[in-house]
Amino acid sequence: MARISMFNSPLLLGFDHFERALDRVQKAQSDGYPPYNIEQTSDFGLRITLAVAGFDMDDLEVHLENNQLVVRGRQVDDDGKVYLHRGIAARQFLRTFVLAEGIQVESAELDNGLLHIDLQRLLPETTLKNIPINGGRRKKAINLEAEAAEAGD
Repeated sequence: MARISMFNSPLLLGFDHFERALDRVQKAQSDGYPPYNIEQTSDFGLRITLAVAGFDMDDLEVHLENNQLVVRGRQVDDDGKVYLHRGIAARQFLRTFVLAEGIQVESAELDNGLLHIDLQRLLPETTLKNIPINGGRRKKAINLEAEAAEAGD
């Protein structure tokens, strides 16, 4: 079945990376573990908090890959223990967040079973660039000036 693109308008040039980002987000939403919060800490600050009880700092990995924040948790089963009841399993997880352009990861901190990841949105610089238009009368005028300069030499 062919998929209809939201960005197929000829007026939306170069937005194919948004479509890929939406695909990644859709795939990442399927698993609900670990639970997380996203809060706004300031006008330009965000904090992602993941509940990672039972995970040590050595069990967790946070990295940024192509504007995608990846949080991975790996626990090793201790085979030397004999459990009479096992309600807390050693569980692995992979949680991803797609970040917009201009969002930077400031820090990550593990505190009382919560992994806090602080993000900062940088304000883009406003740029103005004039694009010269070549061809037409201007090109003819330049050629005439060049011919006049050659004739004067």
